[in-house]
Amino acid sequence: MRHYETLFVLKPTLTEEEKRQKFEFIKDVIEKNGGTIAATEDVGVRKLAYPIDKFERGHYYIIYFTAPSQAVRELERIYRITEEVIRFLTIKYETKRDIGAWEQMVERARRLSGEKSEERESQEAQEA
Repeated sequence: MRHYETLFVLKPTLTEEEKRQKFEFIKDVIEKNGGTIAATEDVGVRKLAYPIDKFERGHYYIIYFTAPSQAVRELERIYRITEEVIRFLTIKYETKRDIGAWEQMVERARRLSGEKSEERESQEAQEA
């Protein structure tokens, strides 16, 4: 099992439900091909460096995972045929130093997602 990070950008015109479904679909592709997801990060809508398919903004997601190499091939095949994905990048971490950096990024993503969950829970409690 190798360590990977994948970043993908979805079209900004998708609804929140469609974005969530695509995100879950990508996670399922990783898991069905023998991968294990370590952490995920919803970076949000950001300005692209240059327009892609006439879009100047996109919704960024990052997934940190371990998987065999054939899982990455399948994941990138899915990215290429999914119209809602306008850009993607997959990074493989091989050396001990790289894997250490990967573990730090996973821990940071877990902390950030935990903080976001706590914020949502407090907002829901205030609204109730």
